Amino acid sequence: MASTSVLISGASVAGTALAYWLDRYGFDVTVVERAPGLRPGGQAIDVRGPAIDVARRMGVLDAVRAQSTNMRGMTMAGPAGEQLFQTTDFTFTGGDMDSRDVEILRDDLCGTLHAAASDRVTYRYDDSITAIDDRDGGARVTFERTPAATYDIVVGADGLHSTTRRLAFGPERDYITHLGTYLAVFTTPNFLGLDHWQIFQLGDNQVGGVMSVRDNAELRAYLGFASEEPIAYDVRDVDAQKRLLAERTAEAGWIWPHAKEYMWDAPDFHLDSMSQIHLDSWSRGRVVLLGDAGYCGSPLSGQGTSMAMVGAYVLAGELKAAGGDHRTAFARYEDELRDYVTANQRFALTNKARMEARAAAAMGRDDDTTSLWDGYFTETVDSLKLKDY
Repeated sequence: MASTSVLISGASVAGTALAYWLDRYGFDVTVVERAPGLRPGGQAIDVRGPAIDVARRMGVLDAVRAQSTNMRGMTMAGPAGEQLFQTTDFTFTGGDMDSRDVEILRDDLCGTLHAAASDRVTYRYDDSITAIDDRDGGARVTFERTPAATYDIVVGADGLHSTTRRLAFGPERDYITHLGTYLAVFTTPNFLGLDHWQIFQLGDNQVGGVMSVRDNAELRAYLGFASEEPIAYDVRDVDAQKRLLAERTAEAGWIWPHAKEYMWDAPDFHLDSMSQIHLDSWSRGRVVLLGDAGYCGSPLSGQGTSMAMVGAYVLAGELKAAGGDHRTAFARYEDELRDYVTANQRFALTNKARMEARAAAAMGRDDDTTSLWDGYFTETVDSLKLKDY
């Protein structure tokens, strides 16, 4: 009897983690990715809570820890770059330095997860889904570049602006909640000479910061701006996104004129909104959503990576337990994860309000402001107990 065939759209954290588990459980796995290979760049992301245990069960935890950003601490700067405080107790991107969480670059984690699966997984790059015809005998999928094929299950792990979700569930506007901020991430040389250190800046209408990576050879630069209303732009047009960031941060001082000189040639530039995705159900027929495609919490949650890894573990496990019966597996997947996801999405909103209040307070004080941030970076949602599959 043929094994259950699964098409995964998207080769970032969620897609590569799911490919590993499904391959391990004997499914026939194909991953389709719009990019010509694993995407470079991205934020420093955090493996937290139950995702630590998922990484351990995958056998990649040691490799993940070995690729930690190894931050020593951070400086918080004001609008003109003036130091507000400096600390070695926590960092803006990674949280409490004493926690068991691991901060790792997004592309490093994807590479590790990708390498963990066997060569039985088929990766099809430079291609994407254009249509899904969900039939009794399977989902007939049409692609941009390769012939149509039929799969037992289709998984949308293709991010906030998921094509799979649009094709199976309807337009993005029906499910997205904009949180009022846009953030860009790109790589520059380490022109500040930072040594496993980061500097983040508080401004009136923007947030920005840099952190040294790749053994201090590079900086990952973060630059964002506020916009209460969503901005219409082509999410596939990187040049247009760079122009948008340049226009919206034209008044940014401190290091930003210099950093933005490198932005124009950065091969890993990425800009997106801080947004959440909310759906009443994560599946429709043979199509199911995973990670940001189904329940994005936004970077404000600090939990997107963990939700993706945990979601992949649970979805694959329930498909295994159900013998490939997608109806049973999808229902159990959602039952198992819904409360965990909801808590993480609520945490993002709480985090946003706290950050805004503490930033305003920090810029209004002349004394040491470190205490304002104590405890802010340490919280995590790890109440989910992983099942054994």
